[in-house]
Amino acid sequence: MSKMNMLQAINNALDTAMGADERVLCFGEDVGVFGGVFRATSNLQQKYGKARCFNTPLVEQGIIGFANGLAAQGSVPVAEIQFADYIFPAFDQIVNESAKFRYRSGDLFNVGGLTIRAPYGGGIAGGLYHSQSPEAYFAHTPGLKIVVPRNPHQAKGLLLGAIHDPNPTLFFEPKRLYRASVGEVPDEDYRLPLGEAEVIKEGTDITLLGWGAQMEVIEQAVELAEKDGISCEVIDLRTILPWDVETVANSVFKTGRLVVTHEAPLTGGFAGEIAATIQERCFLYLESPIARVTGMDTPFPLVLEKEHLPNHLKVYEAIRASVEF
Repeated sequence: MSKMNMLQAINNALDTAMGADERVLCFGEDVGVFGGVFRATSNLQQKYGKARCFNTPLVEQGIIGFANGLAAQGSVPVAEIQFADYIFPAFDQIVNESAKFRYRSGDLFNVGGLTIRAPYGGGIAGGLYHSQSPEAYFAHTPGLKIVVPRNPHQAKGLLLGAIHDPNPTLFFEPKRLYRASVGEVPDEDYRLPLGEAEVIKEGTDITLLGWGAQMEVIEQAVELAEKDGISCEVIDLRTILPWDVETVANSVFKTGRLVVTHEAPLTGGFAGEIAATIQERCFLYLESPIARVTGMDTPFPLVLEKEHLPNHLKVYEAIRASVEF
């Protein structure tokens, strides 16, 4: 085990994958000698050469189109989109090509070896073009997997799981935790399962569900709630698509209450899909309405970033309101 921050864990995962399989390629804007804008790809070009870790033009649609072509011919591309906000020019390639390649060809061709990395979310004073959380846009698309880690251990294991998964995978990295989240990470190759949520903490009164950077927010809210004698069960969804309905439903059968939190705006956010599904599965067991604690339905602000984000106090208020309903 080594102590790493999330950036180091991601870099270590890429190094591990590239060292084990020469088909694994890493490319994107400034990922070469510069090591990426956040340094997630530091030293990979020096170690594996320009043929396996290289810079691309500043054309996101081209990056993913190129990645689709490589994956279709047997390579294992890991394409970086510098900020998740920049992914929208590549939306057509991801939604209409990556996600449908296997289906439209009857599995004669597929791009299952494709992984797309992108830093998402707020917390770095990045303003409206460097702070968005676009996971829900892609969750509407059959044929993709969407993964979001919460800490260094999860980041390495889930990224290696994504790289080796036989489906095109979007890997959204919570950039405000890149250097803030530090923990023990195994040095060897290990892969965490995609599509399985993790029950981080068991409780009896209410279920708290989130992913990525919001897990740290949930933990802070739970500390406050437990001082009030409220027993909280905490679940990290980890994979948005496909999401682990059974684990969440089984928890709500037990607690009778659910609070879901994410950074993305409320309207059309993935919490709405979760709430609808759990309401269908657990209606007769619910003790209060399912609550959503999210970002606001506004463009992501610069000066009012703290007010926009769903912080631990907002989650704590939702817990209290649910229990006291």
